[in-house]
Amino acid sequence: MKRALISVSDKTGVVEFAKGLIANGYEIISTGGTYKKLQENDVDVIEIDEVTKFPEILDGRVKTLHPVVHAGLLAKRDNPEHMKTLEKLNIETIDLVCVNLYPFKETISKADVTPEQAIEQIDIGGPSMIRSASKNFKSVYVVIDANDYETVLESIKSNDDDLVLRRRLAAKAFRHTAEYDSIIGHYLTDLNGDEFPDVEVLGYDYHQELRYGENSHQKAAFYKSAMPFEYSIASAKQLHGKELSFNNIKDADAALRIVADFKEPCVAALKHMNPCGVGVDDESIYQAWRKAYTADTMSIFGGIVAVNREVTKEIAEEMHKIFLEIVIAPSFSDEALEILEAKKNIRLLTLDFSKAKDAQKHEYVSVMGGLLVQERDTTVDQLSEFKVVTEKAPTDEEMKALLFGQRIVKHVKSNAIVISTTDKTLGIGAGQMNRIGSVKIAIEQEEQATQHSPLVMASDAFFPMDDCVQYAAEHNITAIVQPGGSIKDQDSIDMANEHGIAMVFTGRRHFKH
Repeated sequence: MKRALISVSDKTGVVEFAKGLIANGYEIISTGGTYKKLQENDVDVIEIDEVTKFPEILDGRVKTLHPVVHAGLLAKRDNPEHMKTLEKLNIETIDLVCVNLYPFKETISKADVTPEQAIEQIDIGGPSMIRSASKNFKSVYVVIDANDYETVLESIKSNDDDLVLRRRLAAKAFRHTAEYDSIIGHYLTDLNGDEFPDVEVLGYDYHQELRYGENSHQKAAFYKSAMPFEYSIASAKQLHGKELSFNNIKDADAALRIVADFKEPCVAALKHMNPCGVGVDDESIYQAWRKAYTADTMSIFGGIVAVNREVTKEIAEEMHKIFLEIVIAPSFSDEALEILEAKKNIRLLTLDFSKAKDAQKHEYVSVMGGLLVQERDTTVDQLSEFKVVTEKAPTDEEMKALLFGQRIVKHVKSNAIVISTTDKTLGIGAGQMNRIGSVKIAIEQEEQATQHSPLVMASDAFFPMDDCVQYAAEHNITAIVQPGGSIKDQDSIDMANEHGIAMVFTGRRHFKH
């Protein structure tokens, strides 16, 4: 008779699985709570200490860490010496292990958990059994997911000895224990305050297959962090529309990063990872929407919009008139939802925007053969940090506009230039190979808009020469904010003084590659 060892934290479907194994000639061994659960449901089950002839000790910390268990799992069935050893020591083989692990991730997700409580949820025996069974997958089924119960029972029932299935289950099991260990490692690393440890192991769970990647000939999938962040596109709830695409997800992520910097009502519209319009208002989310929309009524077509307040009927009626790929907000009023759901392809998503402060601290960028890790640029520059370097100082109104532009420019691909007033973008120049190119694009876009005052310019990095300042002065820019730091800073300062422009330095660059 074959033997199965079952010890699960999540007991979903385990009774039916055990009964299915018994019906196919298996004897069931179990431990602790799983043993009790099976016994209560009339499953014929053997307690683990009857097999090991050794009691559970140390509050259950040691129960399956025993040679009888691991020899029964690891013995090669086609190796005569292994089998003779088992016979000599009166050890029986174990042919299936069904284990899922202590809920460490769920434990540390609780706000008030202590390190001592977390450590008690580090499973030792479970991963050990999984690894032993997985190493010997040619002879042992290893089952760590209730979704695989039916597939395994079908394989056993058909008696086809499916090696491909066994190997697939083993690979899945090793990925499971690797992710489990990575979560523990990150938790302890964070407790130690080690920002960049000697080894970086990341755990991500499969979320969904994507229709394609950046282009239709590229395959793609979406994975979410094993320790999910509530303020992320991966945690958003989709209310309506077709599945998100690869590019949708990247654009939506970029939009969420912008609105995270604003507590006041804010709307950000994006195309191709760059904002095309951002608007804020002290009170009205509708007015913030109007400012974001009118900032660039052309580029918003087919764009992604993030709204950090509930989408109202008034906003939805205007959104309905244009083509938008995604609208993501904390909520939609019933009237707004009804209006927008009339558009078949628009994706409507909700997310808890109050969790923005708890967003992921680091960001990861893959390169061929490596991974770049850095802190996210969450710094919001303050007026108190601005240093006036020109003869003319900005007015209070210009200072407010400079601060707004500076909050947006760090979210624009370098070389980045933002032309703005106090509460809306008017022109954005992004991703050019030279800074004057971005200045010209931003100003050209601004000149197509209704005239505003004040009219200021923000730059994500210093001006390498004075041509950017000169061009801005010739096109009615009245104040400029930039980090400074060029060997030719004085040329730019002199040019600003010549044209009566106010300029401030922040001392902080905001490149976004």
